[in-house]
Amino acid sequence: MNRILFTFTLILLSFQGVLAQTKVSGKILDQKKQPLPGVNVFIKDTYDGASTGADGTFSFTAADTGDVIIVCSFIGFEQIEKKIKLTSIDFTFNTTMKESLNELKVVTISAGTIEASDEKKTTVLKPLDIVTTAGAQGDIVGALKTLPGAQQVGESEGLFVRGGDGSETKTIIDGMVVNKPFFSAAPDIASRGRFSPFLFKGTVFSTGGYSAQYGQGMSSVLALETQDLPAQTSSTLAISSVGIGGGYNKLWKEKNMSVGFDLNYANLLPYFKLVKQTPEYTRAPQFSGGSLNFRKKTSTTGMLKFYGYFNLSDLGIKTLSIDSTNGFKNLFELNNSDVYTNLTYKERLGEKLLMNIGASYSTNVDNIRTWTDSIRSQSDMTQGRIVFSRGIGKLSMLRIGAEYQYTYDDVKIDGAASGYGYHIRNTIYDNYSAQFVEADIYITQKLVWRAGARGEHSTLEKEYVISPRTSVAYKVGEKSQLSLAYGQFYQKPDRTYLFYPQIPGYNKATHYIANIQRVDDFHTLRAEIYYKKYDNLTNLNDSTNSGYGYAQGLDVFWRDKKTIKGVDYWISYTYLETKRKYQNYPKEVTPPFAAKHTASLVFKKFFEKLNLSSGFTYTYASGRPYYNPNNPEFMSDRTIDYHSLGINGAYLRQIKNCFAVLAFSVTNTIGNEQIFGYRYSYDGKQSAAITPPAKRFFFVGLFLSFGQNRSKEVIDNNN
Repeated sequence: MNRILFTFTLILLSFQGVLAQTKVSGKILDQKKQPLPGVNVFIKDTYDGASTGADGTFSFTAADTGDVIIVCSFIGFEQIEKKIKLTSIDFTFNTTMKESLNELKVVTISAGTIEASDEKKTTVLKPLDIVTTAGAQGDIVGALKTLPGAQQVGESEGLFVRGGDGSETKTIIDGMVVNKPFFSAAPDIASRGRFSPFLFKGTVFSTGGYSAQYGQGMSSVLALETQDLPAQTSSTLAISSVGIGGGYNKLWKEKNMSVGFDLNYANLLPYFKLVKQTPEYTRAPQFSGGSLNFRKKTSTTGMLKFYGYFNLSDLGIKTLSIDSTNGFKNLFELNNSDVYTNLTYKERLGEKLLMNIGASYSTNVDNIRTWTDSIRSQSDMTQGRIVFSRGIGKLSMLRIGAEYQYTYDDVKIDGAASGYGYHIRNTIYDNYSAQFVEADIYITQKLVWRAGARGEHSTLEKEYVISPRTSVAYKVGEKSQLSLAYGQFYQKPDRTYLFYPQIPGYNKATHYIANIQRVDDFHTLRAEIYYKKYDNLTNLNDSTNSGYGYAQGLDVFWRDKKTIKGVDYWISYTYLETKRKYQNYPKEVTPPFAAKHTASLVFKKFFEKLNLSSGFTYTYASGRPYYNPNNPEFMSDRTIDYHSLGINGAYLRQIKNCFAVLAFSVTNTIGNEQIFGYRYSYDGKQSAAITPPAKRFFFVGLFLSFGQNRSKEVIDNNN
């Protein structure tokens, strides 16, 4: 009897609990009456709340009844707090949010930095911009190469910016450094970035003068911020001419937690059967990998994120030996495994104090085999980072932080096949630590000054260096502003040189930048001049830091999304003059990765009635220097000019809860001859041009998204 009474009591209590809950739902709009996705809507001092979806709507269940405070919070908009009365009856709350002053009316630091976030006023590229840029092939770096400052280097991975080589650009995800952001590749063949653009909600592409929060990049920083909670549960499936893939993201009913994963496999053998490649592949490139993500809203202002990624790749290639007179071919086989993990947590500690804390681990292993050697190269990085941001007054901000990185690098060379039977192994460890402090001080709403400094120490370098950095920006009109920036940037020598018995010291660059820009909802115009002075560059002749150099030039960017209905286009131009004396250069010359003139035109047209998107990208770069041993004037020869026209198209269709995209793209459509440099034999009598593996790359793919209608996102992106 007691058990029956107890059970009945539980049922009654549960029933009463249900009765006490109230469903709260509604829609949040911006001042233009457009839905506002990603707004945090919650009952103050409770865990009851949700984020708005792509259509601006939200819904959650509140446990409290009576008078409560409902809060609407979103970065860049004025927070809304309103008293409402909840009963057991469903409650509807609709409202409009206004953009806050610090995003709309006041000046922002812009010298050297291109914001590519979907939350900032100075929007340049969104994830959809990246995947719909012809010629970029869905690669973040491929799309960034259409922006001013970036060079068109097709024979090596990396982002080459303003006279800097690829190692001078650092990739950051949620504040954590990515040790190997590009796929491993064969010599003279560029590889793409490892990460999908849809993983990120914001991209900051700094071409110089960047914040003291980041270091170890003498030229540029690519800072990426991952998405928060998804708008809803969804799954994806992709079938293309090079592989297959799929993923699933589950959003909890309470909309405070999500888990997702994706898997993919690509094999270029069928494609290579159809499209002839210049190199002889002994094993066609294969890639398999996947990722796992977890998001947990720990409070109304707290967010825990985990992202893990792994990839396996394999390829083999034979190329004609330039020193051979009997057709001998060199062998290069590569097997790579790469793992990257990233765990971050942010929380507001009081009204004006924000904490960001993170940890990351990555490991990359390349197993390389040639006719004579077997090489195993491993590179690991473990890191931790903490940053506190404190609001001062209404707009100013103080940031203090520290980070630590432990790196392990190991190279083993087994020359048993060479007949000499040598075995070489080199291992290095480094403990790198950094501290920084930086303040954005708003003197008026039209004038802001950023001042900061970063201290860095490496046990390998055995030296502590301090990098002062400062910027100032002044608003000269409602939509226009001027900016100046100065900063010093240190970087450890290239990984190869760290194995030398006498390790070279830090390399150094000093940036001077002046910028003017005008930005409104549909147009962006930027012009920037810069001077970059290189000191302490690595000199291989005596393993010292006696190298030096400079880079100076002009970057111009224009984007227009309004003049022609349904058309989005941008034009970028870069003028670069740079020289350096480093490595084993006998004198100061322009390095082989720098072109004096680079320009891009990106054009996109969306036919809304036909659900059809199309576009093209034309890129030009003047000839680059290369070394010709037969010319007594060092590095004075030039390649032919670079031309490339890429086209793409996509048909979009929504069928019930399935959003489908059928896409195609072609690079170098006209088939222009592209030469990135030359290789010479030891005696200088024979040479071979460095070219892409094929003149064109064709891609066809079908992408299906279930549970998430992206039609409006596509339309908004093209209007």
